[in-house]
Amino acid sequence: MHKDALVQLLEEKHAVLLDWLEQQDKDHWESGPENKWTTGQIALHLLQSIKPLNHAMSMPKFLLRYRFGKANREIREYDTIVKRYHEKLKEATGRVSPFSRPMKPVPFSDKNYILTRLQMENKKLQYKTQKWKDKHLNMYVLPHPLLGKMPVRELVMWTAYHVEHHTKQLQSSY
Repeated sequence: MHKDALVQLLEEKHAVLLDWLEQQDKDHWESGPENKWTTGQIALHLLQSIKPLNHAMSMPKFLLRYRFGKANREIREYDTIVKRYHEKLKEATGRVSPFSRPMKPVPFSDKNYILTRLQMENKKLQYKTQKWKDKHLNMYVLPHPLLGKMPVRELVMWTAYHVEHHTKQLQSSY
């Protein structure tokens, strides 16, 4: 997937999510299905998952290469990443990521802050994706808590899917 398409995908997926979240009242923000995260917790989870990617993409590339290595395979397509993610989710037992642990309730008073930060982090990711060279998006890898090391381009694609995944979950269950 080309950088322009990646940026557009991030924009579209986040727009749908943010539009849906904006419409949620206090009851929907602070409650959810039994033994599931609330709408507020899911919004916070998405914020917590995009911030490390933005941070890593701000680091000098030589540090990324030193710390995580470089890609040793071809870039996977979006649909392949989604399929692989679902396979790994089925295999996973217990905690999927550091962000999947039980969370404290997210008060409704934090809603505007979280939505604003989520929008800002999305714009940062779009900007950084555009600024990185194509070869660097393919070369440098970063760790994913479930999928292992992935090229940055794939992590950006996964981030867009992650937003879509939780948006659909919210729309159908909350």
